Amino acid sequence: MFDHVKFGVSDYEASKAFFLKALEPLGVVGGAEGEPSYGIELCGKGDASLCLYQAKEKPAPLHIAFHADSRQQVDAFHRAALQAGGQDNGAPGLRQNYHAYYYAAFVIGPDGHNIEAVCHQPES
Repeated sequence: MFDHVKFGVSDYEASKAFFLKALEPLGVVGGAEGEPSYGIELCGKGDASLCLYQAKEKPAPLHIAFHADSRQQVDAFHRAALQAGGQDNGAPGLRQNYHAYYYAAFVIGPDGHNIEAVCHQPES
């Protein structure tokens, strides 16, 4: 539920490759791209986008949660993110302390950001 989020990364090419592969199962693709100092827009459903750009300093960790349509997408995100070099920060599963159907997985990306995919629907 955001229009766009833009944040700096310390290794633009590594972060771009990580996010494109990790978020592919969620339908996210590369959009507009300029020089690394401008960055790349990663787009999915709707109008919201995530933008990455080359920064000189390493930013503080962010937590970004991406909407998944199904639990299978959450599982696929987790596998793809690990294959892309992410570190496991919470395997796919229910987090009922949030609510009964909160199914999510967490990985740490190249710059230490906590990246989540979450499905709020009951298992189909």
